[in-house]
Amino acid sequence: MIDFHTHIIPNIDDGSRSIEETFNLIKEAKEVGFDGIVLTSHYIENYYETNSPERDVWVKAISDNLKTTGIETDLYLANEIYLSDNMMNLLIEGKASTINNSSYVLFEMPLNVEPMNLYDVIYSLQENKIIPVLAHPERYSFVQKEPELINDLIEKGVLMQANYGSILGQYGEKAQIIVKKFFEANMIHFLGSDVHRQNTIYKRIPKALNEIRNIVGPEKLEELTTKNPMLALSNKKIRIEEPDEVKLSFKEKLTMYLKK
Repeated sequence: MIDFHTHIIPNIDDGSRSIEETFNLIKEAKEVGFDGIVLTSHYIENYYETNSPERDVWVKAISDNLKTTGIETDLYLANEIYLSDNMMNLLIEGKASTINNSSYVLFEMPLNVEPMNLYDVIYSLQENKIIPVLAHPERYSFVQKEPELINDLIEKGVLMQANYGSILGQYGEKAQIIVKKFFEANMIHFLGSDVHRQNTIYKRIPKALNEIRNIVGPEKLEELTTKNPMLALSNKKIRIEEPDEVKLSFKEKLTMYLKK
């Protein structure tokens, strides 16, 4: 399996706080079955701005150290880029990274407000042959209320990465309900831990895998955890199946609109 979303490089965002924690996180990942880890440190303009060459040095240093300790884990350079009008320029200038220098890029949105420039930024990326991958769509409050937005984005060529913890309720009941609907409607293309700290989500991965397997089946689970990530890392095309419509029950709609 490949963990498609992590914050493991030390001291460059709100993830790992030390090199020791970094190696502990990698060991935890290995123990639960991850043979590859995509290092998607935050890139947020004027806040987290460690550029690609600096992060590449980290990736190589960590990889070399792993080899000397006999831990066989492949690490891949990437970013989780906060949506901005300048996103394409950040990639062109080498400040932010696509996934393993491929055509795929992981991005995130504000959690509580739908960005006015969303479609403009997506169009700008696609004009430059970049394939956008939206991080954890189930976590955005405006998506929870209007999940059809994700249908629309998928139709426009945006891929979706869900967090393992969402199906376990890590981000609340709303995210848990919506991510299950997304799995059922064939709207998720990658899975990631979004790990920031040791002794957190990695220990719960086996349970999350069981929950997701029960929804999508073993073949689809392998696609989300291994096949699609390998295609992206190899810069190969991923076949996007047409998603089904997300249908919320009356009770689920009440949860989305009334619960805090």
